[in-house]
Amino acid sequence: MSNNLERLIKQSVPFKSDYIKAELGLIYVSSLINNEAFHYYKRYQLSLQQYNILRILRGQFPRTINISSIKERMLDRMSDVSRIAERLSKMGLIIKQPNMIDKRNADITISEKGLELLRMIDEDGNNNQSLIHKLPQDDIRQLNELLDKILNGV
Repeated sequence: MSNNLERLIKQSVPFKSDYIKAELGLIYVSSLINNEAFHYYKRYQLSLQQYNILRILRGQFPRTINISSIKERMLDRMSDVSRIAERLSKMGLIIKQPNMIDKRNADITISEKGLELLRMIDEDGNNNQSLIHKLPQDDIRQLNELLDKILNGV
């Protein structure tokens, strides 16, 4: 069995259990993927949270969605969605309009400029050689099945 995680974190003693190793392995890989994503989306002047909001809005398009609904769907629920949406609005990537029922909220939709940016990212992403792309298709399917099993209890 490979000891890549132990090597990478410079751990000389074995893990006390496979569960601990798996958990730390997921945390380590998550950190690597987040770091890759940070640098990848930076090329488009976007943060990972901004990209996440744009994807949520594209999924809703052409319907509007409010800030609290976006926050519920975010990968990082600790994000300040209002502040991020304001920045995306200033960049012309989303359209914010006052909510007629709740004046404290806003109705948001993705702009044509935002849709075009996502199309560019999607096209470039097909050529992306991230860590995940190093796995063969069968392994990716198996990984997705395992992740679904983990997430089934959430």
